[in-house]
Amino acid sequence: MNILETDRLLVRKLTVTDDAFILTLLNEPSWLENIGDKGVRTLADAQTYIRQGPMAMYDRTGFGLYLVESKQSREPIGLCGLIKRDGLDDVDLGFAFLSQFWGKGYAFEAATAVVDYGQTVLGISPIVAITLPTNTPSSTLLKKLGFQKNGTIQLPNDDEQLDFYVLA
Repeated sequence: MNILETDRLLVRKLTVTDDAFILTLLNEPSWLENIGDKGVRTLADAQTYIRQGPMAMYDRTGFGLYLVESKQSREPIGLCGLIKRDGLDDVDLGFAFLSQFWGKGYAFEAATAVVDYGQTVLGISPIVAITLPTNTPSSTLLKKLGFQKNGTIQLPNDDEQLDFYVLA
């Protein structure tokens, strides 16, 4: 079931049948460098990640990370969604796309729709975002979406300082 539809994209909840895509995405160099190694090495690991991460969050909050598909090919190309994580008072926007789909406007298109859905349908405000200071593509996208940097933050059980953004 689709949560959102844009001109080029379908956005829906993840299911365990998305395991092959999740296995690929979570082992992309950009994911490992900017988000972190989640230890997903097999399809079974990917299914566990989906169940314990996004699916558990859907049950707990009614929202989470969503699968983004090309409307034309129905091929999964990335994730984009809203996350309620420990260490943040507010809901944050998260996104990650397979590298072959970068530079085509898909992340902006999906994130714009997800933010609008969060604000208008779910009534979430404010929406925040976090990223590594070295993750220039994500910082650029957040600014293009209207987020403004509002200092840094360190999440529980994490050594890294993250740039903290708030949707203006």
